[in-house]
Amino acid sequence: MAVEHDLTRLRTNQRSQNLPKPKSLFFLGPIVTYRDKTGRLLKYNISSQEVVVLLRGLVFANGVALSKDHSFVLVAETTNCRILRHWLYCPNAGDTDIFTKLPGFPDNIRRNSKGEFWLALHAKKGLFAKWLVSNTWAGKSLIKLPLGFKRLHSLLVGGKAYATAIKLSEKGDVLQVLEDCEGKSMRFISEVEGKDGKLWMGSVLMPFLGIYNL
Repeated sequence: MAVEHDLTRLRTNQRSQNLPKPKSLFFLGPIVTYRDKTGRLLKYNISSQEVVVLLRGLVFANGVALSKDHSFVLVAETTNCRILRHWLYCPNAGDTDIFTKLPGFPDNIRRNSKGEFWLALHAKKGLFAKWLVSNTWAGKSLIKLPLGFKRLHSLLVGGKAYATAIKLSEKGDVLQVLEDCEGKSMRFISEVEGKDGKLWMGSVLMPFLGIYNL
């Protein structure tokens, strides 16, 4: 969740004091079900060791990617199923807008050599998840039930193992979609990076690496 540029490092973090204590991946469930809004985009100057908060109030701040010309940075808001664009330089410096809306939960973002962006969609947003994140009281009640991470995760993703990689232009247009709707080859991907004519895909849940020839 960090990207470097010269002597500056950009990263996101989540720091709510109201969520249950982290228990490995189980901590991801409360962040989504509580609609936690403590996510931030931070800029750290390695030389001066100064930290500047660029954005606050992000709902599950996740992947970060810097544009090729360094004019803006993209930030994934996982719970809100969208990518935000924060402008770093003129004429829009300091402004933030919606880069693209998505049909599921985005994870990491990577820029390729052409300035396009590959995005990993962890899972589609099912009907139950849509209802849950729209009703905070329901999310807080659900997390108190004796459910393990696998069960809670299954409820959020509708019990289906998807794998979706999306390539976006510098303007946010969808250029390509690769999808395994049944999860036979890949599922629950969290990382996508294109290099040397291949697309490398990793998962925070699955113990393997996927390679797709572009």
